[in-house]
Amino acid sequence: MKRIFTFLCLMLLLASCGSQKKVTTTKSKDKTEQVVETKKKKKRKSKAKTPEKAEVAIVETPESYATPTDEYIAIYSDIAQEEMRNYNVPASITLAQGILESGSGKGRLSTEANNHFGIKCHTGWTGGKIYHDDDKAQECFRKYKNSKYSFRDHSLFLKDRKRYAGLFALGKGDYEAWAKGLKAAGYATDRKYPQKLISLIERYQLYRFDNEVLGVESSLNDKHTVAAGDTLYKLSRKYDISVSEIKALNGLETDTLFVGQVLFIKPIPKD
Repeated sequence: MKRIFTFLCLMLLLASCGSQKKVTTTKSKDKTEQVVETKKKKKRKSKAKTPEKAEVAIVETPESYATPTDEYIAIYSDIAQEEMRNYNVPASITLAQGILESGSGKGRLSTEANNHFGIKCHTGWTGGKIYHDDDKAQECFRKYKNSKYSFRDHSLFLKDRKRYAGLFALGKGDYEAWAKGLKAAGYATDRKYPQKLISLIERYQLYRFDNEVLGVESSLNDKHTVAAGDTLYKLSRKYDISVSEIKALNGLETDTLFVGQVLFIKPIPKD
């Protein structure tokens, strides 16, 4: 009996399952796609900033000179030549006197009074004054606002005084005669004054400034161009001048030479 009941239950269960409709849901294959457009911000090309050029400070490099005398010549040679053109005083004489009287521009009168020639006040001078020990204590010397006025006054001092008139009858390029004439006219009391001027003129070749004004080519016989194998000793033997004199003439601190170097080899006159 139990089996028949169980069988009937199974049959009823199967019948109920068969009568149900199978419902299926199909998802649409079409999917709605949500497109979000984002505007890409265009990257602005940043213009590369041109670096500002740094201002270059131009610094003038001071020229260097072997000696204070070389520097003095470089500074005042143009003025001396101008005085020669205007007043016929040889530039070589003007420079030599300036070097000697002012100590190459380092003496008190030149540094404090721009007086390069040791010209004293004398009668009638109304310009500036400075007092300085010379032949006597605290003598009166002329004082100038600028060195160029000292050079001009030197030219006029010689040109306007009768005792120096004979100098202007000499050759413009005859520095030896001028040097001796200055001493004879009483410009200086030092008996070796002419020799000192001539020595300076020839040692530093100051006559070349006369030649430039006069349009005369300077001789190169007092120069030597260093060749391979040259030494100071060989040059001293060749030109009959000591090694120390060659070094002094050329501002050499060592014995080293180089090919092509131009050396002054004219002996310095003895006082």
